[in-house]
Amino acid sequence: MGLIHLYHGDGKGKSTAAFGLALRAIAAGFSVCIVQFLKNKASGEIQLLETMSGVTIFRGKAGNHFTSKMTSEERAETLKISNRNLLHAINLSNTGFCQFLILDEACAAWNENLVDHNMLQKFIENKPEDLELVLTGRNPPECFFNVADYITKMVKEKHPMDLGVMAREGIEF
Repeated sequence: MGLIHLYHGDGKGKSTAAFGLALRAIAAGFSVCIVQFLKNKASGEIQLLETMSGVTIFRGKAGNHFTSKMTSEERAETLKISNRNLLHAINLSNTGFCQFLILDEACAAWNENLVDHNMLQKFIENKPEDLELVLTGRNPPECFFNVADYITKMVKEKHPMDLGVMAREGIEF
């Protein structure tokens, strides 16, 4: 029986926790699929996961800046990319080629209207019974809380960025 995990909050470590769980699943022989919404650059974890057999990764967005700076054309293209990547993951999950699925930054894609809400919600609520599903991001919609079996809130108490220290390779990405 596969369950649903939700890692959310304003603290560091949501994606990192999800990727750590993916490593555990890979070690147990699971096939893993990762959809990274609103990201087009591979972080350190993704670079390593891409080298492993049984791992499929979809990511992308238009442009190289935050969603708040996107033009309407970039938003429209990002929506297409997000929906296409989600559909690929759904198909792999429904055919049994994905046993462990991470929808990284699903909350942000939802909140920014950069993924089809109906498609995402319908899939989450009707996922294959054996699929282990992980959702990450800030400010999850109520429908994510309603279906999650594990809910972990990452809370920032202190962060170097508050003092102007920029993200560091190998630590934050």
